[in-house]
Amino acid sequence: MTESIDVVYTWVDDHQPGYAGQLAQHARKPRDRDPARTRDTLETLRYSLRSLERFAPWVNHIHLLTCRPQVPAWLDTAHPKISVVHHDQVMPASALPTFNSLAIISHLHLIPNLTQRFLYIEDDMVFAAPVTLQDFLDGSGRLRVFAERHVAPRREDIRNADTSGGWNLALAESMRLLDRKYGAAQRRQCGHSPLLIDKTRWAETLDFFPEVRDATIQSRFRGEGNMAPEFLYAQCLLAEGKAVLVPRAKARKTAGYIPLEDFWPATLFFMTMAHLDKPKWLTLNDNFGPKPSRITTAMVRRLLDYLLPEPSSFERRLASAAE
Repeated sequence: MTESIDVVYTWVDDHQPGYAGQLAQHARKPRDRDPARTRDTLETLRYSLRSLERFAPWVNHIHLLTCRPQVPAWLDTAHPKISVVHHDQVMPASALPTFNSLAIISHLHLIPNLTQRFLYIEDDMVFAAPVTLQDFLDGSGRLRVFAERHVAPRREDIRNADTSGGWNLALAESMRLLDRKYGAAQRRQCGHSPLLIDKTRWAETLDFFPEVRDATIQSRFRGEGNMAPEFLYAQCLLAEGKAVLVPRAKARKTAGYIPLEDFWPATLFFMTMAHLDKPKWLTLNDNFGPKPSRITTAMVRRLLDYLLPEPSSFERRLASAAE
């Protein structure tokens, strides 16, 4: 590793003071109140930082992007290798407060002192084995894209925009934009994985679609007319031959996925598959309903404590001692 690579996390916790009131004030549709988008049930960011320190010690600096004044209670903000960045430092005042992750990540490249290339990691992703830059780039320097089996939807595939999830709506809008720019084609959904981003190319990709970019930024919640920046970024590079799809069999050995379900046997099945595949990282996607399953929560916490039992240097000493 000769290149400095930063990491950017996005994080939110709806139990932080004042957040629930703000959300209730602006929410208009049932999906706006989806707690899976805002809760921090398992403190996965804590475990993700443990995994980063253990399996990617080459990382240069960590930027935690969140809404003001939120900071994880256990985080050592004095650590020289981590910076807390609030939305108002990179986003226009007219777009705040925002509860839209698509709007938030449209500003990743504006984080101060960010390296030219950086890893964007969502707070529900943990590494389970050593990783290097070569896990994200092929031998020709092209971005590796870990795609799913499912094809991304188009607008005609969505029966009811009012009840459909905001992510599917954003994928459908992104497909429309990609068809317009590169021609109609089937495109597979991108897996929930850490994404290596070049900040200049990220900004250029957003600039390809200025009207939809601006509409996304001004949307306080995911909704119709939003685009999915991470999907667009990967698909534009694929269309231009600057990225390569990782074969599904190999992707399973690299990028693991465990949905957190209220029906705990479903989560157990995916945990078993991850145990067999031994991927380099895991995404623990919150699919819980309003009240997360206690059995699923206990299973996954046990897994996290088994994989990453030691506190990282990013955790406050008092918080570590209390565990």
